[in-house]
Amino acid sequence: MKILIILTYYRPHVSGLTIYVERLAKALAERNHQVTVLTSHYARNLPYEERFDGVRVVRVPVAFRFNKGAFMPTFPLAAWREIKAHDVVNIHLPQVEAALGTWLARLAGHKPILTYHCDLHMPPVWYGRLVDRLTSWDNLVAGRLADVIVTNTEDFARHSPVLAQFGLASTGAGKVRAVIPPILIGAPSPNGRRIFRAQLGLADDQPVVGFVGRFAHEKGVDYLINAIPQVLAQVPDVRFVFAGPQDAVGETTWLDLQPLIERYREHLTFLGTLPTPSMPDFFAACDVVTVPSINNTESFGMVQAEAFMCGTPAVATDLPGVRQPIAMSGMGEVVPVRDVDALAAGIVKVLKHRPQYIRPHDEIMRTFGMAHTVDAYEQLFTEKRRH
Repeated sequence: MKILIILTYYRPHVSGLTIYVERLAKALAERNHQVTVLTSHYARNLPYEERFDGVRVVRVPVAFRFNKGAFMPTFPLAAWREIKAHDVVNIHLPQVEAALGTWLARLAGHKPILTYHCDLHMPPVWYGRLVDRLTSWDNLVAGRLADVIVTNTEDFARHSPVLAQFGLASTGAGKVRAVIPPILIGAPSPNGRRIFRAQLGLADDQPVVGFVGRFAHEKGVDYLINAIPQVLAQVPDVRFVFAGPQDAVGETTWLDLQPLIERYREHLTFLGTLPTPSMPDFFAACDVVTVPSINNTESFGMVQAEAFMCGTPAVATDLPGVRQPIAMSGMGEVVPVRDVDALAAGIVKVLKHRPQYIRPHDEIMRTFGMAHTVDAYEQLFTEKRRH
């Protein structure tokens, strides 16, 4: 099949959405499908077209950016050209061009497939509510034009203001299908935990709390850092280690957090974006991984399942979808949203009783193995391909 995937940002930009699409596109290419990713030329040093991992990447010129939105005047022409040349069109939301892209796909005779990653909640800026409303309207139009909408879990679909309007396919009266995201991570190296900790100057038995993600408003990093005194009171010498980009597109969170970071500097380590091969050893070096997200911009938290595959439990907030990896595996604790006390208590509980949260690796792989995701997409694309 000739598969077209459309999204605003793609590699080398780092986010859960880009990682999701990169894994899916590469896996489909490995199954001998012709995969094209249509995305934005968001950085000047990127080529307008290239091929890597068997995937063709086409980047559309960006006139200007407003927060995280990339405005591309030539997008309709580029999208129309690629849509006509492919058998299947898969559009990943949120993106400004969702409704337009879905309409063009319908016009070309396709049965468009949306992948709805999350609701959009802008940071508390003056234009945030307006952007949220416009994006929600665009999403609703795209959803009505789409043939199928894929999302990570039925739990998230039932609670999303957008997805709740389209119903679940499993009930026989809707178009939303749940497909868990593509989880892919290698095994930690035999001495990875010890070596990684030694490189950071940490003792092998020193408690380590990990965080993986962009420094973005919705990630709740401030709640995690504010939990440090309560965790220290019961788990002395604990270290909080952060992996992920600090200069997230459209975000000032890293700068905003500097006073808080300076207050607790001696307990914090910041690694920036780690190379993919280093991630298994990072997870193995952590005693617990945290997902303290605060709103529905987070809808699953793939890092939880990645940590589980490396033998590390998690603490996550009680958000639709985000609570599901722990519910599906038993590897962690779910805590209330925006609650520093509860977050600290959950971290302490897992640190003090860690062995009871560990599950056999084979069991975790049966639940989250990436083949489930790729099989589901391949079946869906075959069902909806244009003939």
